[in-house]
Amino acid sequence: MRTRSGRGASRGRELSGREQPSAERYGARRTMNGRWLVLGKDGRLTAYARTDDGLLRWTETRPGGPQWAGPDFFPVPHLTHLSVVQGADTYVHFLGRRVDGGRGGPPVTDIVHAIQYQTGRPVTEWRSLGNPHADPEKAARLGAPAAAVSASGRVHVFVRNAGGGVMLRRETPGGKWDRWSDLRGSGVQDGLAALVHVSGRIELLAVGEHNVMWWLQQEPDGELRRELTMPVRVAPGTAAAIETAPDRATYYWADPAAGGIVAHRLGGWPIPLGGAPAAEPVAVVRAMLDGYDCTVLAHRDVAGQVMLAACGTENEQSGVWWSQTGEQSETAPALAVDALGRVVLAVLGRDGSLRVARQSGEPGLSMTPSVPV
Repeated sequence: MRTRSGRGASRGRELSGREQPSAERYGARRTMNGRWLVLGKDGRLTAYARTDDGLLRWTETRPGGPQWAGPDFFPVPHLTHLSVVQGADTYVHFLGRRVDGGRGGPPVTDIVHAIQYQTGRPVTEWRSLGNPHADPEKAARLGAPAAAVSASGRVHVFVRNAGGGVMLRRETPGGKWDRWSDLRGSGVQDGLAALVHVSGRIELLAVGEHNVMWWLQQEPDGELRRELTMPVRVAPGTAAAIETAPDRATYYWADPAAGGIVAHRLGGWPIPLGGAPAAEPVAVVRAMLDGYDCTVLAHRDVAGQVMLAACGTENEQSGVWWSQTGEQSETAPALAVDALGRVVLAVLGRDGSLRVARQSGEPGLSMTPSVPV
């Protein structure tokens, strides 16, 4: 849908990106919602984090590393939440919830959007997508955004409304935006999980107090329809999803009763995976390990220790064993596969610095010690 290279994107940025402040100075102790470690079209990884005042970005200097540049700092004032999502075209989209106190008037809450078109390039200006509520009191109760990018490049933004339902706003084929539409639902909590299949179809999971709700597209860029509600308890803010077979997703979330992680595919039963996760989404990526298609999982436990596990894709029922990585983190970890096919684990240290560990050349999922960036 978008074809420009990003050369003109610098018009809207508020800082050149060449300034490289220390992460500690800017308090990089908040990871983004969504996959905050992404692989660009040129094979370089980029990591993102939030500060109280904006966005931090670290970028590999060449595919496979190990050197990184950054952090680059992009001011984004008044954000309460910030999500990141990457499309099939590798463009990276940022969706934020902003509360601006204004000039003496009541606070204004809206959703804002910006794009990074190429690895290491500037971030565009932040544009408001508004708020589905005209009433200020309802507008203030708007939830945190989640997003998915269809195969055609159309951004779909999902958000919990003041009444506990789900609202959608998406791009038109021409790059403008449709009006907000009501997908309904009830008792929805923050922590929406959206997924785009290779086929281009989008599905969405929302967590209620005593159930989970799914919306599915029957065809790419079609309407999202609510298809299923299950009486399953999910710890709010812990759901993550990945495509594990053509047009089939596996969801991972924390069980608030047992305290561990479970895996779930539509039509099946939740599969307990153990662990003692903090109230955050599990990081998940598919990778080839010793010639087998595997799913790699990482989470931060209640003590802040980062745990790692792997299993054959869609074979969780054979058992998942969590291993300590030796990493301590104040935020949720991230996983990706680099240009050389190695699993990469990223965490934010207590001092706000980025630390990166990579898969070693040994059999299985053996990781090298992390190094600060």
